[in-house]
Parts: sequence; structure tokens; C-alpha cells
Amino acid sequence: MARIRVWAGNGTAHRKREFDFTVVLMPVTKDLPPQHKSQKRFRLKNPLETGYQVTVPLLPGVITYGRSEKEALEMAADAIRCHLDGLHKSGQEIPDETRAHTAKLHVALSA
Repeated sequence: MARIRVWAGNGTAHRKREFDFTVVLMPVTKDLPPQHKSQKRFRLKNPLETGYQVTVPLLPGVITYGRSEKEALEMAADAIRCHLDGLHKSGQEIPDETRAHTAKLHVALSA
């Protein structure tokens, strides 16, 4: 999990607030169709990895994508800023990650 620091808002009073959010980056892969003669020249070094999907567990609904890890993190920071602006404008409280805690659950599936 990566951590992103976001400076919120454009207003002078709101500009100084900083927020830390944990983001989850998942590699996005796709099955490629069988190679045709016309597609041979477009082979990639790693054709299955096409980018990263980013989610923010503390902000449900914030999901974005980037072709590289760097681009995915930049897109996530922008999506978080937009979401925080929306929360601020609607008068809702901005979630504070310092008050949340995480735990891992192991789940077994029967075959």
C-alpha cells in the first residue's frame, strides 16, 4: 500500500490542511486475443500488464487508473483532492486516517 499526502483546496484558509491517505494499487491485466499476422509488430514487452487501478479504502467510490505506478499515484492524488473538495462544499466531515485502524482477515473458501 502506498501513502499519498494531499493538500486540500484553493482557498487561503483551507490551503494549509494536509491529509494522508492509504491507497491500494492493483495491477490491471487483460487476456489478449490470439495474435494475428497484422498484430505482430505491436507486441509489448509484457503484454498482460496494462496499468494500475487505485482505490482509497477510507474514501469509498474513489477509484482511478494509471498506465504506470507513477501516473496511477498522480491520478489518485487528483481524485482525492476532487473528492475532498466535494465533501468540504457539502459540509461533510473529511475522514481522518489517524482515527482508523486496519486488520487483515484470512478467509477460507470450500472447494
